[in-house]
Amino acid sequence: MYKEILYNVDGAAAIITMNRPETLNALTDLTQAEIRHALDESERNEEILGSVLTGAGRGFCSGVDMNALGKMSEAGRRLGSSYQNLNVSPGNPDNDPNFTGSPSYFLALRKPLIAAINGACAGLGFSYATFADLRFVDRNARLTTSFAQRGLIAEHGTSWMLPRLIGPANALDLFWTSRKFEGEEAFRIGYANKLCESGECVQDAVRYLNDLAKSCAPNSIMMMKRQVFRHLNRELGPAMKESVVWMDESLKADDFKEGVQSFVERREPHFSPIKVNE
Repeated sequence: MYKEILYNVDGAAAIITMNRPETLNALTDLTQAEIRHALDESERNEEILGSVLTGAGRGFCSGVDMNALGKMSEAGRRLGSSYQNLNVSPGNPDNDPNFTGSPSYFLALRKPLIAAINGACAGLGFSYATFADLRFVDRNARLTTSFAQRGLIAEHGTSWMLPRLIGPANALDLFWTSRKFEGEEAFRIGYANKLCESGECVQDAVRYLNDLAKSCAPNSIMMMKRQVFRHLNRELGPAMKESVVWMDESLKADDFKEGVQSFVERREPHFSPIKVNE
């Protein structure tokens, strides 16, 4: 059903592959709409614990398609098509206004999203990777913010997210210089959560999600993600208060009983899937 991405399932992991390898998977409006739609598919499939976002061929994503950039340069503004047939709103059950933009909506997905950065990663592609929950990076991948080289600012919320991952000084260095850096440095400065051998980042990410699915409650994973990203915007007191309420709710849930019972019986747990009703 998709034209510019591939969507596959491997166990409890959905694999979303940007599939324009001749452009190093440069993003069009259609690509972005299809990614959003595919993430909604993952949200609604109770068999899936989380998604992996990657790119076909030599690149993860080289940013916005240059034809689109040229048109925006001529117009002096952002352009876009809506693709109403793909119009969905994945995640964000609280309707939090902080998580309605792109790619900030990644933070409000109910399920984990791992960016498997297999090659070139730049511009909006870098922003997509930055807003993923985890980043598994090929040691030979080359990354760059690229904004300053196009006469732009730090776009798409990266000025908010990147300093939280690697600190303000490292973020400014990457923003100002737009220099290329590889997997080793990405791991050293804390941008990459896992440094992968060449060609293995997707399978490493899939294995990670499938291992989680064997032992961890999907609803616990969802709530922990919700806590982390909601509480980045709050002071400690309100965050603690909300966590206490959610903790009391979790103590009453069937998953808690199953977690204790499976531990006592020394067997794998059988937790409830995430339910998406709307």
